[in-house]
Amino acid sequence: MFFGFLSRYPQIAAGEVIRESMPWVPSLGINFSFLLDGLSLSFVLIITLIGAAVFLYAGAYMKAYAQSGRFYIYIGIFMTSMLGLVLSDNMLLMFMFWELTGISSFLLIGFNHHKESARKSALQALLVTGGGGLAMLAGIILLYRVTGSFEISSFYDMNGTITAHALYPAIVVLMLIGAFTKSAQFPFHFWLPNAMEAPTPVSAYLHSATMVKAGVYLIARMNHEIGGTSLWQDTVLVTGAVTMLFSALLAFKQTDLKKLLAYSTLSVLGTLVMLLGIGSKLAIKAFFIYLIAHSLYKGTLFLVAGTLDHETGTRDVAKLGGLRKLMPVTTFTAALASLSMMGIIPLVGFIGKETVYKSILELEYWGIFLITVAVFANAFVVMVTLLVGFKPFWGKTMPTPRQAHEAPLKMLLGPGLLAVLGLLFGLFPDFFIGTMLEQSAQSILSETLSLKIAIWEGFNLVLLLSFVTLLLGGALYLIRGKMLGRVQTMSFPAVFRPSAWYEETMRGLLSFARQQTRFVQNGYLRNYMIVVIVTTVALASFALYRSAGQISIAPDFSITFYEGALAFIILVSTLLLITSTSRLKSIVSLGVLGFSIGIIFVIYGAPDLGLTTFAIETLNVILFVLVLYRLPGFLKLSRSSNRGRDAVIALCVGVLMTLMVLFASSFELSSGLKQYFAETSVPAGNGRNVVNVILVDFRAIDTLGEITVLAIAALGVVALLKLKPDGRE
Repeated sequence: MFFGFLSRYPQIAAGEVIRESMPWVPSLGINFSFLLDGLSLSFVLIITLIGAAVFLYAGAYMKAYAQSGRFYIYIGIFMTSMLGLVLSDNMLLMFMFWELTGISSFLLIGFNHHKESARKSALQALLVTGGGGLAMLAGIILLYRVTGSFEISSFYDMNGTITAHALYPAIVVLMLIGAFTKSAQFPFHFWLPNAMEAPTPVSAYLHSATMVKAGVYLIARMNHEIGGTSLWQDTVLVTGAVTMLFSALLAFKQTDLKKLLAYSTLSVLGTLVMLLGIGSKLAIKAFFIYLIAHSLYKGTLFLVAGTLDHETGTRDVAKLGGLRKLMPVTTFTAALASLSMMGIIPLVGFIGKETVYKSILELEYWGIFLITVAVFANAFVVMVTLLVGFKPFWGKTMPTPRQAHEAPLKMLLGPGLLAVLGLLFGLFPDFFIGTMLEQSAQSILSETLSLKIAIWEGFNLVLLLSFVTLLLGGALYLIRGKMLGRVQTMSFPAVFRPSAWYEETMRGLLSFARQQTRFVQNGYLRNYMIVVIVTTVALASFALYRSAGQISIAPDFSITFYEGALAFIILVSTLLLITSTSRLKSIVSLGVLGFSIGIIFVIYGAPDLGLTTFAIETLNVILFVLVLYRLPGFLKLSRSSNRGRDAVIALCVGVLMTLMVLFASSFELSSGLKQYFAETSVPAGNGRNVVNVILVDFRAIDTLGEITVLAIAALGVVALLKLKPDGRE
């Protein structure tokens, strides 16, 4: 798949944009529209390249798992969803793939479902990203109201129209909530470290290189269409900067290899978002280079962390050391990726970090403050790199739960390939990155950058800042051991921890659910019916109130003797039904009521409905008699207050149905289906009874479904009748 998309590189490099579209729901303007340009191709190549490395790695890593086949299905669904997301040119199609990534991520994070922590983390990721997805859907709908289209390519020349609209602030907030939750930006960052409960191939693929970058992709893709305003740029910039620093600080006290990498990933994601917020040509250049560099070195280091866990039995960095002689290939791979992550020449990470610093220094306002924040954040990233990429392999050899040895070849090829590519991209940046950088910038800024990529630009302030970053990172690594004991016991007050807000929200929701269940779903059928009926009456009444002017009432009191007699019988049987203290009398009254309705159908020219009603009423009476005669005596009538409540509800239902009939008969329905069914009943259905033909031919699947439901219900009833708990009759 990677090489298939790579074959499109010459076309995209020449400035061509490939678009394919076919109708899906034409009446709603929803199409299967896909777009391949510089930005989407860059993400596609990252997704497929890292995916290939992860699949190769998983072939050896997942051997010990009993249900590894299920893993490949889940991660295959995820890869397809990510490809669909970055290639979609229709907002609703993108949203569909967006939610599919969340669902497949939920399945992958909770893959070890026998562990409560895995199940809890999977649910947390699903709720946070799913909630953001719903917010994004609301933003998409508002965007449609402004533009009249769901096609992303149609927004290209509508920036002025969108940004000048009154709904623009709401669109920005809702779209960014979706992006921030998916890319784990503050204050939604807490789900990503917890997602490390997933198997290592999942963490390497989803939570370092692909899914967490979906939000970053959305911001980049929509930057030209709805960006350019202070609301958009400032929100993105500030959120990214806060995430960059805050997440780096949280990494200080971590000891688990994957969590160390997770917090450093959060910091890099914040940096990428911040660069999009800056929005200058140099910032977009830095964004693109840093995006590629991070995907290569972080994917490698996650896989290395999994290798260490697989071969030593632990991910605790405090219990690892001196493994370079036992795992030489893994040591070399980790060193290459770590040097890139630290920003050491000639790795691609060096170019990325240098360009980030240059783009920040360009800022007229807040430049000094942001460069200080960036240097401190990157210093913590350097500390994490030393802990993950060097400490396990150097220093004193430490005993591990499992005898350490080199990993199988399949587990070495994937991370080794990514690490070597990080070196090649650094040595030959123009060859590997230059052209795609220009085409991606065209998608983000709608203009070319015309900026060359060079690995060496001489001794300057940026190089000095890089050197200072390395010194600070080394110092943090050295003092960490002495400070760790004190820091481990420190934590922010709950009011300042978004994870605590999430936990409180979940507790509140569960408490509300318990109360709602106790009130609504308390086991009493009459309460269920009351809730359903009252809800229906309330909603339908509101709709009728808004359409009150369309209801016309033309009283006609001319009735025949038969109609009057039937009305009298219906009223009497209803009165007997609601006042009876005998089950048998109630059943007879109910049967008389049903048969009277059937006779009305016959009088008004619907004998088929009348016959159906007679059959159903006869069956009901027989079943009621067979079932109810074994029950104890009829219960005493309920309290008068309950009967009064039921009477009011029944009266409201009656009034509602009367008004609905009047509304339906107030005007002629203009549906073309009536004419179609009347004209095709005989030639297509071979029947003159249009209703029967509709049920048996035109809507045969619906009728079959209803019959199936009745059959299943009948089987359930039979099973209940034959149930003998504890061997008793």
